[in-house]
Amino acid sequence: MRSLAKEPTPHNIRVNCVHPTNVYTPLIQNDAIRSAFRPDLNRPPTRTEFAEAARGMNMLAVLWVDAVDVANAALFLASDEACYITAVTLPVDAGATQRSGG
Repeated sequence: MRSLAKEPTPHNIRVNCVHPTNVYTPLIQNDAIRSAFRPDLNRPPTRTEFAEAARGMNMLAVLWVDAVDVANAALFLASDEACYITAVTLPVDAGATQRSGG
C-alpha cells in the first residue's frame, strides 16, 4: 500500500487501507468458521460457544465489530476531512493488532 501510494501522488490521488478485526458478517458467522474455532465439538458451535472461543482476540471487550464501523472508517478516508492523509493503514480492530502475546 505504501509503495502504491507513491505512484499516483503527482496526480493528487491518495491511497490508504482499512484493516478490520473480525466483522460480524456471514464471512465470520458461518458453520465452517465457527467450527474452526471449536474443533473440540463434533458439530458447529452455537453463537454463544463461538463467542466463548473468540473472547480475548481484541483488546477492547468486543468479539467482533459491525460492518458499518468499517464502512465509516473507509468513508472518512475517502472524505475531504482526510484530504491530507495518504499511505496510511487504519486498523478498525478493537486493539487486536496491539494485544500482547501473553
